[in-house]
Amino acid sequence: MPPVAEFRTASFADLSARAFHDLLRLRVDVFVVEQACPYPELDGRDVEPGTRHLWLEQAGAPVAYLRILADPDGRRRIGRVVVAKKARGEGYAGRLMTAALAELGGSPCTLEAQSQLVGFYTRHGFSVDGPEYLEDGILHTPMRRDTPTA
Repeated sequence: MPPVAEFRTASFADLSARAFHDLLRLRVDVFVVEQACPYPELDGRDVEPGTRHLWLEQAGAPVAYLRILADPDGRRRIGRVVVAKKARGEGYAGRLMTAALAELGGSPCTLEAQSQLVGFYTRHGFSVDGPEYLEDGILHTPMRRDTPTA
């Protein structure tokens, strides 16, 4: 039985160098290596004051991650949702999405879903917000989650 995955959250200023390295390693392992998408992973958004990093850690290593960004228009954006290959199927992405949405407290937010994951995000209250497009050889779909109405 694998160790329990512990939830972590931090701003960039609160991340240790080791934690940031390990989070980037997870992102690069999946997005760049596994999905064969050479792109600039370091986009400068990780260090912005409004960015929150959320992850699950097992035995001191991250196994799932996402970040919440504050876009210039005031809308929040969820991105870089990733689960290590060895940890898939454990519900970790859902657990992080639930935590991210709780942190947003009902604020509207957007994301750019890999198209095969539209159903996953729909279950978290997102809806398609534009046409599908190709980025780095992978189909993506813009999605949004509006402020819930009372």
